Amino acid sequence: MDIFAGTIKTLEGSLRQANIKQKVISNNIANVDTPNYKAKEVSFKNVLNEESSRLNAIKTDYRHIDFKGNQSNYSVVSSKNTSYQKNGNNVDIDREMSEMAKNQIQYQALVERISGKFNSLRTALTGGK
Repeated sequence: MDIFAGTIKTLEGSLRQANIKQKVISNNIANVDTPNYKAKEVSFKNVLNEESSRLNAIKTDYRHIDFKGNQSNYSVVSSKNTSYQKNGNNVDIDREMSEMAKNQIQYQALVERISGKFNSLRTALTGGK
């Protein structure tokens, strides 16, 4: 069962991240004409650090990179130094729409993958019937 549980947990986390990203992108698009609104984006830089902190790795050389890292999953950051519109807004609608499309494709792929895992589990439990 651990084989499926680990994979499903990872896929679940990825779906959660895609959901958070979708909300931030949607918020940017909704505020495309709001004066002085600064676009936000989700930074998942620390996700790798969290996952790598669970690894039990042995360094064989002092030059190897440590696996320990920060435990936060993501942060929402905004760029305050740019402005694309006269009203101080920096939302680039073309970029946001592109990011939304990429995120939707990724989300759909994750849903199909987790669905496949559940189908495999069902097949294993029913003996292929």
